Amino acid sequence: MHPDDHAPQAELTRVQARRAIEALRAGVPNHDAVLALGGGQPRIEARFRALLERAADDVAKGTQTPGLLVAGDFGTGKSHLLEALEQLALRENFVVSKIVVSKETPLHDPDKLYRAAVQAAVVPGKRGSALTEIAFSLNFESQAYHDLSAWAGQPSSGLGSRFPASLFIFERTRDEEVRDRIISFWGGDPIDVRQFRGWLRDQGEAATYRLERIGKRDLPLQYFTFTSRLIAAAGYAGWVLLMDELELIAQYSFKARARAYAELARWAGRLRGQRCPGLVSLFAITQDFSTAMLHQRNDLERIPGRLRATENEADSTIADGAEIGMRLIERDRVPLSPPDLRGLDELRAQLSALHGLAYGWQPPDVDAGERAISTSMRQYVRRWINEWDLLRLYPDYRPSMVAERVQFDYEEDHDLEVEDGDTAEAR
Repeated sequence: MHPDDHAPQAELTRVQARRAIEALRAGVPNHDAVLALGGGQPRIEARFRALLERAADDVAKGTQTPGLLVAGDFGTGKSHLLEALEQLALRENFVVSKIVVSKETPLHDPDKLYRAAVQAAVVPGKRGSALTEIAFSLNFESQAYHDLSAWAGQPSSGLGSRFPASLFIFERTRDEEVRDRIISFWGGDPIDVRQFRGWLRDQGEAATYRLERIGKRDLPLQYFTFTSRLIAAAGYAGWVLLMDELELIAQYSFKARARAYAELARWAGRLRGQRCPGLVSLFAITQDFSTAMLHQRNDLERIPGRLRATENEADSTIADGAEIGMRLIERDRVPLSPPDLRGLDELRAQLSALHGLAYGWQPPDVDAGERAISTSMRQYVRRWINEWDLLRLYPDYRPSMVAERVQFDYEEDHDLEVEDGDTAEAR
């Protein structure tokens, strides 16, 4: 580990230092903790920065920047890294959506994934609703907007006519309520076609746009594609999607798990014909997922085999995507670098200074604890902070800490199964 890996990234106030310590004590990294300690994974941060740098060129070529999958066990710093990468992307003028796979945000349901990404989106330097900020940043006289409008209206864009129609209405109308409804539509809400046609009639364009029905399975990619281009037209560098806790897909049932693998491949830009220019994705997963799920449970062979055996075209398509997603997990995941002895000593010194600033005292030296590969970064950090907390209140006390390793449960959990849009309902 490089000596500067844990150097503070900025001078913090006492309030910021206390917020950082509270977050680290709870094991939930925040902005202040990353400011104090940095990301801790310079190799991955460099790769991520390179992806951001190539994003604009990829948009011009009409292709998606390949996604990155990082792997580490519980407590090794995946969430801390994602917080650092979010701040990096925001500094580079990207809109960022950081989401966690959960029952409410299942990876196998792209419609829910899109809505979660929009709701979680953060716009650089802005605090309001992301889509509203983006929409009102559009300059209708700019070349970027003209390019967006021209692209959206071409069949090669892959978009239904509602998207270019919505752009036209948003540009021409002066009714703020109509604009709000258009922004809601861009955020994934359904829209009444009769009302849509009425808005077009008001602008003298009733016959220009067909407003055809769009199958529910086709909508998410169209939404992601359109919004990525919308973000670029509004003057931002692109859209970054950071997704944590992908290991939760292990608890899905067979079919949902297959779809989740396929969706991973899609949002990582690995599926031909389903790429989303302007979107840069990074995913985090447990290091042992590949062994536990792809090999011991044998998803790598069972999922494609069972789906193709149905001789159903839709199942075959899922099988193809799932296979690509599983190969991404198996072969292309990038492991987090474990802490070495020098890095641990430097981190402890930085945390000691941070704790001292937060509480106005001089923390004494504490024992580094057992140095073992099995000890996670979170265990070290929480042990040191807890010991300083106790010694600050009870100087004569000699704390003794016991840590237990957390194991993720890879068994299926049917409580996670929520309706995932099996029916091809149209909007």
